[in-house]
Amino acid sequence: MMRTPLCDVLGIDVPVICAPFGPWEQVELAAAVCEAGGLGSLGTAVTPLPVLRDQWARLRGLTGRPFAINHTMRPLDRDAFEATLTERPAVISFHIGDPGDLVARAHDAGIRWMQQVFDLDQARRAVDLGVDVIVAQGGEAGGNGGQVSTMVIVPAVVDIAGDIPVVAAGGIADGRGLAAALALGAQGISLGTRFLASAEASVAASWKESLVAADATDAVKADFADAVLPPLSPGGYRAVPRVLRTPFVDRWNADPDGAAAASGRLRGEILDAIGAGRLHEYLPFAGQSAALVHDVAPVREIIDRMVMQASAALDGARRSLAS
Repeated sequence: MMRTPLCDVLGIDVPVICAPFGPWEQVELAAAVCEAGGLGSLGTAVTPLPVLRDQWARLRGLTGRPFAINHTMRPLDRDAFEATLTERPAVISFHIGDPGDLVARAHDAGIRWMQQVFDLDQARRAVDLGVDVIVAQGGEAGGNGGQVSTMVIVPAVVDIAGDIPVVAAGGIADGRGLAAALALGAQGISLGTRFLASAEASVAASWKESLVAADATDAVKADFADAVLPPLSPGGYRAVPRVLRTPFVDRWNADPDGAAAASGRLRGEILDAIGAGRLHEYLPFAGQSAALVHDVAPVREIIDRMVMQASAALDGARRSLAS
């Protein structure tokens, strides 16, 4: 095993976090990550509260390990957040927005707060709010994020964070990325794309296959996304998602003004696709680390392989310095 102080903060055995996937159901995936020693996550985006409660109960039935429930500002569902406080997971993770007094409310309920940031102003705000963990997300990442590369944002956030553990995200899919994150001063990693291509991920097989086949340049920023995704709540940070190319992505990336003009219709189309389980046909979220994903494997194998590879990479670096 490979432990860092982050493991003690989150109650986990290995410094590996599975990113949340918004509206996609991921109970079995989260449970598998938890049982393998990492931190599994459940998203809440555009999911009815009764469905969320069912997912939380199912996850607790599959694992007694700590897990995270995620909320975002696209948009913030306050009823779901209130229910999360009652549920009392080990961790609340929060993306693309300033959480304000929500951090203190989580702490009052005995819940750790993990804040994802993609620029330094956001990192400073997270420190001021007293969060427990900061996820520094590079622009290589899939989903909603910024533009600064992981190699730059991680050490810059580490310099700001002080004693708060920093987790690296974006462009990481194997143990070499974990070793690099540790060398940059992070205490762990958060992975999305790698875990999408896992046996336990309940997403379409065609999406997993496209991740295995993808090159880094196949994962592009969807610059038109604000016109088609649910709007940000007040306090939300503008973020541009990274997705694999599809006809829908190519069509509207070439005509963002047209997407803005057709926003109402396109948002309805996207919501219908979410309800039908077909969102990946429009916006298959993925990071540039897809270029490092070469198989669909069980979660435990992914994590064990990653830890062994990270240890080998760190040993190799030490040998290189000694020579």
